[in-house]
Amino acid sequence: MQLYCESLTDYKRLKTREVKIGNLLLGNGNPIRVQTMTTTDTMDTMATVEQSIRCIQAGAELVRITAPSKKEAENLQNIKDELNRRGYFVPLVADIHFTPNAAEIAARIVEKVRVNPGNYVDKKKFEQIDYTDAEYAEEIERITERFTPLVLICKQHGTAMRIGTNHGSLSDRIMSRYGDTAMGMVESAMEFLRIARAQDYHQIILSMKSSNPLVMVQAYRLLISHMMDEFGECYPLHLGVTEAGDGEDGRIKSAIGIGTLLEDGIGDTIRVSLTEDPEFEIPVCLDLVKRYSAATVNTQLNESAGTKLPYSPFDYKRRSTNEVANIGARHVPVVIADFMLAESIAHTDLQAIGYRYDAVTDKWSIGDAAADYLYIGNKKIALALPGTLRVICDYNAWLSAPNDSNYFPLFQGDEFLMAEKISDKINFVAVDANLVSEALAQKIKADATVVACVYSTAANAMQAVRKFISKLMALQISCPVILSVESHESSIDEQLIHFSTEAGALFLDGMGDGIWLMNDPAALSNQKVSGRTYLETKSNYQFINNTSFSILQAVRTRISKTEYISCPSCGRTLFDLQETTGKIRAVTNHLKGLKIAIMGCIVNGPGEMADADFGYVGSGVGKVTLYRGKEVVKRNIDSTIAVDELINLLKESGVWIDASKVAAIA
Repeated sequence: MQLYCESLTDYKRLKTREVKIGNLLLGNGNPIRVQTMTTTDTMDTMATVEQSIRCIQAGAELVRITAPSKKEAENLQNIKDELNRRGYFVPLVADIHFTPNAAEIAARIVEKVRVNPGNYVDKKKFEQIDYTDAEYAEEIERITERFTPLVLICKQHGTAMRIGTNHGSLSDRIMSRYGDTAMGMVESAMEFLRIARAQDYHQIILSMKSSNPLVMVQAYRLLISHMMDEFGECYPLHLGVTEAGDGEDGRIKSAIGIGTLLEDGIGDTIRVSLTEDPEFEIPVCLDLVKRYSAATVNTQLNESAGTKLPYSPFDYKRRSTNEVANIGARHVPVVIADFMLAESIAHTDLQAIGYRYDAVTDKWSIGDAAADYLYIGNKKIALALPGTLRVICDYNAWLSAPNDSNYFPLFQGDEFLMAEKISDKINFVAVDANLVSEALAQKIKADATVVACVYSTAANAMQAVRKFISKLMALQISCPVILSVESHESSIDEQLIHFSTEAGALFLDGMGDGIWLMNDPAALSNQKVSGRTYLETKSNYQFINNTSFSILQAVRTRISKTEYISCPSCGRTLFDLQETTGKIRAVTNHLKGLKIAIMGCIVNGPGEMADADFGYVGSGVGKVTLYRGKEVVKRNIDSTIAVDELINLLKESGVWIDASKVAAIA
């Protein structure tokens, strides 16, 4: 099978076909384009125009607008005319779901249409049907007959098309043959791509979206591999994580999915789907793509073609490692809190990393997102720490540390080779992925107490660490690895992207038994959040700790909180999505491990919440339908009581816990 990128060790853009969208060129080494989607009612021309202008002024190079029926598709002409009259000529994209007629109208008006193979012509009734080969072929013929007219209209009018597969809306036919898998997503898109190619139509972009970054990344990799195997070329790719949510969690999940692919040179246009106003998505997009502005394009796939990996990039399997105390083997990844810059450490400082001290009872309470290790550098700690919090200190400081089984040394690379004394339990060894001597590698292999804290100072840090861990696997060195990432970026979003991209990409490939994030707090000191500086609302230790646990949650390796799969809203949304998401968060955020989907309409309902345990879906103006998995449980509830009904459903399903009891347990 063809590998999925130009290079596994250096940053090189994947060579793709060039597609013209209006006057915008995409693919073939052109800049990575950023886009968003309006949230207004498409029939409200002026509101849609005004919001589109705000997005364009923020930096959007394409603006997508929903066209769920013929009337919205027809109104795209009025929106386009008004934008042009005001001097804005950014290409418009019509978002089509269930209505082929709307797509055919829109394709004559705007520069690009987006269709979803899972619900465009194909059936989605959540039925399991065993198709014979003949029956399957008949379905393909039916799809060809219905999809070809749109292809010909696009070809005639010079309109581009995105074939956008979503993990949660695969058709019954695809689900019956391939299941709810990345391979099913790929085949769903390939079927439509083959139909377009049969008509010699190539103005095509593809996407493989999922709310689960792991599924998303695997699907894109498989798609590239299959396109190269079947066609000998790759079409441009639109990257996005569906229903990422809002705030820091939404940015982290998006950065992991999108950033992992961008790191490997994959992606020609991106959209960050946040449950926020669309113009706020654009700065996050720009922060993501500017990391790759110095892209170099290599026209051959020869470097990757002969590379043999010690792991599969298409199937997740965690690297097999030694068990060193609570690190490695089957343990969840640990979190290290970095207090190296702290002048002193008091009881109150540890609240930021999940530990709360009660002086009256002289007891600690421990939260679900409590760090496992505390790095203190050369400092000494005067207070008695909670028993579950272990301390890492520099080697020389460890030599004079209390004779305490909870203190462990950190060696700087070859310092470990020369050490006269080491711990008989855990020895942390910091190694630069680019500077590991053969002697150190062999020493690490021979000592079952070593935990490698791996980092890289290279520009292509993620690839360097991935190459190093691959080498460990090839040499059968099974020490656990802590992924260490340091960021000096100047904003919250940039630091979140840096941490999430470099650490998240490696966790998605099964590499990583822990996470250690470091930053410069001064970079966040002037960042404004709701009128106050960021560090007035949250300490830097809390920021780093929350980010660590959010990354582990997003890559599904350590669940520490409730997960919300929340769509970014659009013109189809039937209630105030941001307000409703806030209400649901407020009453359910103590339900650790539960996945709750909050969807604005039926289009993004049962399809897009494939990963969710429960769903809250707009089904009409002022009406909400509740789901358990993909099963409708309560239909068309008045939105004024829908949150209460969701709580009742959680109680009926046996997953509800009173928040007061959770607090008491903690």
